[in-house]
Amino acid sequence: MATRKISLRHLRCFVAVAETGSFTLAAARLYQTQSSLTATIQQFEEEVGLKLFDRTTRRVVMTADAARFKSVADRVLQDFDTAVGDLQAISLSHRGHARIAAVPSMIEHVLTPALASFQRAYPNITISVSDGSADKVERAVLSGEVDFGIASRLNNFPDLAYMPIVGDRFGVLFPGDHPLGAIERPLRWADITDFKTISLANDTGIGAFLDSHPALDHHHHASLQDRASSTTSLYAMLTLGGRISVLPELAVHTGPLKSFTFRELTDPVITREVCLITRQLRSFSPNTQRLVDALIETIPDNYRWNATQGEQSKAA
Repeated sequence: MATRKISLRHLRCFVAVAETGSFTLAAARLYQTQSSLTATIQQFEEEVGLKLFDRTTRRVVMTADAARFKSVADRVLQDFDTAVGDLQAISLSHRGHARIAAVPSMIEHVLTPALASFQRAYPNITISVSDGSADKVERAVLSGEVDFGIASRLNNFPDLAYMPIVGDRFGVLFPGDHPLGAIERPLRWADITDFKTISLANDTGIGAFLDSHPALDHHHHASLQDRASSTTSLYAMLTLGGRISVLPELAVHTGPLKSFTFRELTDPVITREVCLITRQLRSFSPNTQRLVDALIETIPDNYRWNATQGEQSKAA
């Protein structure tokens, strides 16, 4: 078949031209001469029997066929580069670098203890940690920017694998002088219906989970009036007084929100599922696998996910 003559060099040249919109810029990115790059693209077009780019006076634009192929080329190159990186990690033994993305509520109580344990065992491995919303974490894993992520399942991308590792029970957060503080029995979802509530936006894992949870019916939704984009802005809004918020426990025990009162909610008991997020069918480098093992081993028993929590959340 003619396509056997197509190599990674052809794909890299194609992607560079597609992303820069210029043979000149693409050649500079690849440290090639423009004539060499042009010849490679022409050879690629001849092999596949299709025109890949339309040239204008100002810019080079992908054809419709090329635009459809671009994501495939990206994935092939990403898979190849990751595989080579894995081999290099093996050759480096206990040296290397691991990249993690996590939602803020997971960093202090789950990730930090794991990192401390890991770095005591492997002091020569450096680590990068970035935080962000569940959407940002998922997309960072999907694009290959990080080795794995820790977040709720928000987009449920088919190219990602989600392994539940943490169960985080929901409760209500309120100022110390709020009427909810006078209720001595366990608080129920029905108890908070009439109070003004601030919710996290539904592009966060927490907000999306509450908005879509079938067990809550109107007990939670009916009281939603204000929205916050993060726990930082939520804190600022709660200081205005007279408002409450519904959050999982670990989100409350991070940062300034700890200054408010938190009580778990029952009837029903709702627990969010926090996952270790990886790319489908992708093996870890040895260094990353060691870090994942340390993470799972150091999760406190009271936060460790189990199947019973999932059944409670679904059946409630």
